[in-house]
Amino acid sequence: MSKKTFPNTSSVPDGELRRLLATDHHDPFTILGAHSVKRKDEQGVAIRVLAPDASGIDVLADAKVAKMSAMVLAHPDGFFEAWFPNVKEVFAYRLRFTWKAGGQWETADPYSFLPILTDEDRYLFNAGDHHRIYEKLGAHPRNVNGVDGVSFAVWAPNARSVSVIGGFNTWDPRRHQMRVLGNSGIWELFIPGLGNGDLYKFQVRGNDKESLDKTDPYATEMEIRPKTASVVNSLDGYDWKDGSWIRERPQTQDARRPMSVYEVHLGSWMRNVYAENRWHTYRELAHLLVDHVKARGYTHIELMPVMEHPFDGSWGYQVTGYYAPTSRFGHPHDFMYFVDHCHQNGIGVILDWVPAHFPKDDHALSRFDGSALYEHEDPRKGEHQDWGTLIFNYGRSEVKNFLLSNALFWVEKYHIDGLRIDAVASMLYLDYSRKPGEWIPNQYGGRENIEAIAFVKALNGLIHHYYPGVLTVAEESTAWPQVTGDLSHGGLGFSMKWNMGWMHDTLEYFTKNPVHRSYHQGNLTFALLYAFSERFLLPLSHDEVVHGKGALLSKMPGDEWQQFANLRSLYGLMYAFPGKKLLFMGGEIGQRAEWDHDRQLDWFVLQYDLHRGVQRLTDDLNRCYRTLTPLHEVDFSYTGFEWVDFHDAHNSVIAFLRWNHDRSEHVLVVCNFTPVPRPRYRVGAPYNGRYAEVVNTDSTAYAGSNIGNGGEAWTEAVPFHGRPNSLVLTLPPLGVLYLRPSA
Repeated sequence: MSKKTFPNTSSVPDGELRRLLATDHHDPFTILGAHSVKRKDEQGVAIRVLAPDASGIDVLADAKVAKMSAMVLAHPDGFFEAWFPNVKEVFAYRLRFTWKAGGQWETADPYSFLPILTDEDRYLFNAGDHHRIYEKLGAHPRNVNGVDGVSFAVWAPNARSVSVIGGFNTWDPRRHQMRVLGNSGIWELFIPGLGNGDLYKFQVRGNDKESLDKTDPYATEMEIRPKTASVVNSLDGYDWKDGSWIRERPQTQDARRPMSVYEVHLGSWMRNVYAENRWHTYRELAHLLVDHVKARGYTHIELMPVMEHPFDGSWGYQVTGYYAPTSRFGHPHDFMYFVDHCHQNGIGVILDWVPAHFPKDDHALSRFDGSALYEHEDPRKGEHQDWGTLIFNYGRSEVKNFLLSNALFWVEKYHIDGLRIDAVASMLYLDYSRKPGEWIPNQYGGRENIEAIAFVKALNGLIHHYYPGVLTVAEESTAWPQVTGDLSHGGLGFSMKWNMGWMHDTLEYFTKNPVHRSYHQGNLTFALLYAFSERFLLPLSHDEVVHGKGALLSKMPGDEWQQFANLRSLYGLMYAFPGKKLLFMGGEIGQRAEWDHDRQLDWFVLQYDLHRGVQRLTDDLNRCYRTLTPLHEVDFSYTGFEWVDFHDAHNSVIAFLRWNHDRSEHVLVVCNFTPVPRPRYRVGAPYNGRYAEVVNTDSTAYAGSNIGNGGEAWTEAVPFHGRPNSLVLTLPPLGVLYLRPSA
C-alpha cells in the first residue's frame, strides 16, 4: 500500500519524514529525540521515535517535569510522537518499548545525547594528524551522563546516510540512523544498553542510493570467517605483566644486540591433533610456541599477519580488519596474553603489517561509502592487477591517518615490538609491476609515489618518536637509496631492511651442483659490496618455500646426505654473515615438504637423525650468535667484517673474520661448499695461538661425517693471506667452521 494513504499526523514536514523513513537523512537528530517546538501558538516539547517493530512506546520522565505519556503512532511505518504542552525546556526521559513480537525494553533515547567527538578530534582527523583516532572512531563501550552504552563513529564523507545495524535492532537500518558531524565526513551515534559482544555493521547509503552493509574499519574484533560482522569489544582491563621488558626494550633491541627471528604462521605451525586437528588458541600458542622458541635460542617471533582476513589462503596479507586480531585463535585479550607471555620470557614480537594494499571484498574497505574512498578511483593508481587488490590513497589525509594510527595502535594496545612492513617496493613505485600505459607518472613526470614516500616517512617518524626501541623493518627488494637512512638526512627512516639480494644470490648458489659452484663464487661475495649501505636483516622467509619453490631442504642438490650437509652449511654461512637473522618455521627441522597453510609442520621428522641434527645445529648457531659478540655486535658497519680470502673459487672456499666493536675479539669463519674434504688447508689468522672450533656443521652432533679439527687448531708462524700467522685446517665437506681464539 502506498505511504500516501497514511497522512503524516506529526509536526515533521512530509519531505523530512519521508527521508527519515527511507534511511536517506544526513541528520536524523533534527527529527528524532526531544525538541522544543511551537504548535498552534502553544510552546511545548515533542519527543519522536522511529521503531518499526514496536506496538507501543511510553515516555518515562520525572513526574515533576512531565507525566508519563504513551506515544502516538504518527506514521504506520513505526514513527511515534509524544507532545508535552506547556513544557518550556527539553527534559530528561527514558523510553519503554512494547514489541510486536512480545516483551518490553526500557532504555535511554539514543537521540538525546550530544556528539562524543570534539571539534579538535574532527580537525586533527581531517588533517591526517590524529594519532589515536582509534579511540574515537569505531565502536567503544562508554558511560555517557551515567548511561552505559556504545558510541559508534565512522568516516564516510560521500554517504547520503549511515545506520548502525546489528542483532540488537534486528539488522534494521531505520532504527539507529547516524548523524554526520559538520563537513568532517564522520557519522556518529551513541546507543544505550549495548556492550561487549554485540555484533554490528554500518549500512552505508551512497550517492547512487545503493545500500552497502560494511564492517567497521576500526573494529577491534570480528566474527570468525566466513561471517563478517564486527564485534563490540573494549580492549581495557587486561593486566599486563611485561613492564620490565617494555622499559628495557630500547636496549634489548639496540642495533648492537643479537636479533634472531623465528617467522611463524600461527594457523599451521602446530595443530591440536587430539581435537580434530583444530587451530591452537592464542593462549595455547603462548606456551607451546614460546617454549619452542626459547629452546631453540631465538630472540624474536615474527607473526605473519594476524589482522583479520577472510581467506585462509591469503596467509593474512589481504586484511579486512586492520584493528582486529583474527578471531580464528581467540579474542583480543587472548592475543594480549600471547604477547605478554612472550615478553615475560624474553621474546620480542614483530607483526607483519600490510599498508600497501587491501582486498576487494564488498563488506570491507572497498568503495566504502559508494565511492573510491580508501583507494584511488583510477585503476592505474588504485589497483594491484597481479594481486587482485586495491591500493591505499596515501594522499588523502584521513586514509593516511587510518594507517598511521593503526601502526601506533598495535604498539600501544598490544605492546608489539616491531612491524615488518610488507611490499614496500610496491608502495614506492607508481609503475610497480605495470607495463607502459598502465600507470600514471607523478607531477614531475617520475615513477616515484611521492604520497606513499611521505606516508612511509611519517610512519617511521611517529613510531620512533612515541616508542623508542620499537622496530620498523622494510620488505623492500629494489635499490631504493637510504631505506634505513635517517629522516633528517633524506632517508625513509626504517630500522632495518630485508636483504632480498643476499637471499636470492645465496639460494641461487646453493641450488647449484657443487661441481659448478666455482663459476658462481660471485653469488657469495657480491652482497659484501653493499652489505653496509643499509641496516640489513637476512631473511630465509616463507616466500622461499611456497608457490612450487619447495622447502629449503628440497632446493639443495645431491643425495640425501649432501642435501642435509648443504642445508647445514647454508645456515652456518647465514649466522656468520653480517646482518640480523630470520628463519621461517620448519627450516629449523629440515622440513622437506613445501609449506602448506592448511596443515601443521611435519614434526614427525624429528624421529630421524638427519632432521634432529638440523635442529641441534640451529640451536647451537643461535647460542653462538647470541653469546659471541663478534657475530652480532657490528652488523651494520664494515668494521665488523673482514675478508680473509674469497679468491679460491676453484675449491669453492671462502674465509672471513667477524669483529666486535673495539676489535678485541673475533671469529674466523671458513666455508667449504664442495662435498670434498680438504685436509691441510692453510688460512691466514690474526691471532697467534690456539683457536677453538666452536662450530663445525659437519659434526656428528648434527648427523654429519665428523670431519674436522678435533675441536681446536694452533697457528703456525707462517704468513698467509696477508697475516703474520696461519692455521692449517681440515675443512669438512659441505661444511662451515667457526673458530675463536682461546687461551
